[in-house]
Amino acid sequence: MFAVHLLAFHFTKLKEDQIKKVDRYLYHMRLSDDVLLDVMARFQAEMVKGLGRDTNSTATVKMLPSFVRSLPDGSEKGDFLAVDLGGSQFRALEVKVFNDGKQSSQLESKFYPTPKEVIQGSGTELFNYVADCLLDFMESKNLQHKKLPLGFTFSFPCKQTKLEEGALLAWTKHFKVRGVQGTDVVSSLRKALQKHKDINVDVLAMVNDTVGTMMTCGYDDPHCEVGLIIGTGTNACYMEEMRHIDMVEGDEGRMCINTEWGAFGDDGALDDLRTEFDRELDLGSLNPGKQLFEKMISSLYLGELVRLILLKMTKEGLLFNGKVSTALLTKDKIEMKHVCAMEKYKEGLSNTKEILTELNLFPSEEDCIAVQHVCTIVSFRSANLCAAALAAILTRLRENKKVLRLRTTVGIDGGLYKTHPQYPKRLHKVVRRLVPNCDVRFLLSQSGSAKGAAMVTAVAYRLAAQRKQIDAVLAPFLLSLDTLREVKNKMRAELEYGLKRETQASATVKMLPTYVCGTPDGTESGKFLALDLGGTNFRVLLVKIRSGRRRSVQMYNKIFAIPLEIMQGTGEELFDHIVQCIADFLEYMGIKGARLPLGFTFSFPCRQASIDKGTLVGWTKGFKATDCEGEDVVDMLREAIRRRNEFDLDIVAVVNDTVGTMMTCGYEDPNCEIGLIAGTGSNVCYMEDMKNIEIVEGNEGKMCINTEWGGFGDNGCIDNIRTKYDKQVDEGSLNAGKQRYEKMTSGMYLGEIVRQILIDLTKQGLLFRGQISESLRKRGIFETKFLSQIESDRLALLQVRRILQQLGLDSTCEDSIIVKEVCGAVSRRAAQLCGAGLAAIVEKKRENRGVEHLQITVGVDGTLYKLHPHFSRVLQETVRELAPQCDVTFMLSEDGSGKGAALITAVAKRLHNIGRK
Repeated sequence: MFAVHLLAFHFTKLKEDQIKKVDRYLYHMRLSDDVLLDVMARFQAEMVKGLGRDTNSTATVKMLPSFVRSLPDGSEKGDFLAVDLGGSQFRALEVKVFNDGKQSSQLESKFYPTPKEVIQGSGTELFNYVADCLLDFMESKNLQHKKLPLGFTFSFPCKQTKLEEGALLAWTKHFKVRGVQGTDVVSSLRKALQKHKDINVDVLAMVNDTVGTMMTCGYDDPHCEVGLIIGTGTNACYMEEMRHIDMVEGDEGRMCINTEWGAFGDDGALDDLRTEFDRELDLGSLNPGKQLFEKMISSLYLGELVRLILLKMTKEGLLFNGKVSTALLTKDKIEMKHVCAMEKYKEGLSNTKEILTELNLFPSEEDCIAVQHVCTIVSFRSANLCAAALAAILTRLRENKKVLRLRTTVGIDGGLYKTHPQYPKRLHKVVRRLVPNCDVRFLLSQSGSAKGAAMVTAVAYRLAAQRKQIDAVLAPFLLSLDTLREVKNKMRAELEYGLKRETQASATVKMLPTYVCGTPDGTESGKFLALDLGGTNFRVLLVKIRSGRRRSVQMYNKIFAIPLEIMQGTGEELFDHIVQCIADFLEYMGIKGARLPLGFTFSFPCRQASIDKGTLVGWTKGFKATDCEGEDVVDMLREAIRRRNEFDLDIVAVVNDTVGTMMTCGYEDPNCEIGLIAGTGSNVCYMEDMKNIEIVEGNEGKMCINTEWGGFGDNGCIDNIRTKYDKQVDEGSLNAGKQRYEKMTSGMYLGEIVRQILIDLTKQGLLFRGQISESLRKRGIFETKFLSQIESDRLALLQVRRILQQLGLDSTCEDSIIVKEVCGAVSRRAAQLCGAGLAAIVEKKRENRGVEHLQITVGVDGTLYKLHPHFSRVLQETVRELAPQCDVTFMLSEDGSGKGAALITAVAKRLHNIGRK
């Protein structure tokens, strides 16, 4: 028993001694975590360099765009062919993808050898060989007369300009084919295929094997957004944000980047880590000075590295009693399969003895232990370096997503990872140590990268079909210049109907006289109260106007909410609530006893008989208070003040918010004679010649006309441009059949139009995986402010996804792109329609003045115009296009409904005083 223990102790001591000896000898190959973190940082910097347009040419990590923009979503279906060129064998496949709810696929394939004369011959010979093999495969499966889409896995660095186009940058591994570098390999494959009359295929996609691996695994796991190959060669790809890829136009969505990390260090960045053995191996390779990172990692080189180390150690008398065999002097005599066998857990030492004996080295027990440890250090360094670069990619993904903790899947393929007994465990452990804030699942590709090429083709097929469906849905929102001219002309006709006595009653654009007959001239002064009712909030303001050299306007205001039950209760309750708010404000300002002149901004259609009389034509914007329509709102306000019996006010003017906007801007710019509101509602007013207003007596001077253009189209004149979504929104509104133009152009309705489109696209399976969430079913959930946020140029898709998540919509990156496109189509149409209407007004002003060229200012207010990132620009462009003889300046109004009401009151007082004199 003692002898057994003694023997065990002797063997353990022997093993320790040999391991220490090798550790000392290969000290530079053993990399600490600090060194690996440094490698990770260097690789991150190289990735940034590769993505930049100005720095890409000098980057060793080329970060090649693959034009693969979408991962499989499970809805792919159909029969696809794939060919896989790049490893020690060529492979042809047929992949059937089923959309049966189980995400299942069926794969049949055939392997063909890649003879040396083919992989080191001419390009024509290579692609003819690929075509011959594909024909053989198709004949064996009786597919030769079918037209099938084909994906091409080409495992070499290519510069792609499209999904189905890529020029070879350089051969790697053992390939050295003449006349291919710098040419489009898809074009070469197509030419070779055309020689065979029996082959009828459509090459839709070319992918790198790494991208193919990611797509294969992505079909089984939607979290897979990284592909990794560790085999004959090594490489990684991942899904990068488009906004970071300078070499490709566009900022929306993501694209798979093929890093081509094998060339990392070709600029000397890893020279401090490369050993004399790495340098010797590189000098003896087919491509000296290139793919230096790959030469430290991939299975093509690890066996040779081991041989070079053993040779030197033997020459120095550290192994095999210093006796070198012919086999040990022969290049590539030790292969990766030998390294794998020697590192096996239990039979590793006996395998080592057997392999070394075959090399005529006659090893001792000590030799076998030492050689086994050499293999361990070489393969462990490979796993460490691979882990450091992968950790850099995972960190970039986490930072792109702006999350504290990343959950993702890495799809892996390659002989070294699959066959080496310790490699996967080592790689996983080091990655988790280097990036503890990333939860990584490593998924082994079962079907190889070629299935990925078929999946890329299937995704491309799906996206093309989806694109057609989305385009069909959004086509009615794309208005041509001719259509917009038609809208302008119809608006012009409706303006005329509204001004004429005999047609005014049936006109949809009511052209209501406001009895505001002048704009500010700068002499206005005094204290005025203003009330502002037009939305869910009600404001009371005290406005102090000073004239002369120190001309200024000071405002004090308080905002009060109007509860829904008041908005939709009785008229008496509404006006009592308004008077309560006024009382609170007067108390707050300490002016309850003063009888101040008051302007009442009432932002609903009113028919006025004078400046202080306004009969409500009809409620809009969600108001439904009873016993108000057909009544004079000024009388209703006076009665409510009398009922309260606490204070008295001099109600001088009832004002529309659009008129207030024009007056506010008119105070700053005398050329402002048009007011536009583009916010919750949509409306325009302008100064019309009295002689054109048939419904008001008198022909001298001008009067402001409140067009109330929101009702344009209520007679069906623009039904040709109303979509089914507009009709759905109208039918679900409080005033179905009314304010049709407003429902296509104003902030209150745009979000609801978007919601209806999103529901339709989801029903068609084009959004949110075909699942209509409870929140999407809720009317009004998609507020117009979300359109402004989603369409912001500064907002990355990640933030768009967050907005959608807040709405309870779990979206993918692709969903976010579609939602953004829908929002853009709806808001652009709104701005164009608004612009067409405004063009009709400015053209009328030009004709009124009888001038060839008009210069005029439009005062504008409203959240849609002010806050939406593109609305104002599109509206202005449309006016320029449709009214080229008018030079229109757009001026933002500051508080048209408050300050404007006070100014109208001040102007009315001034004109009244002039009249009395």
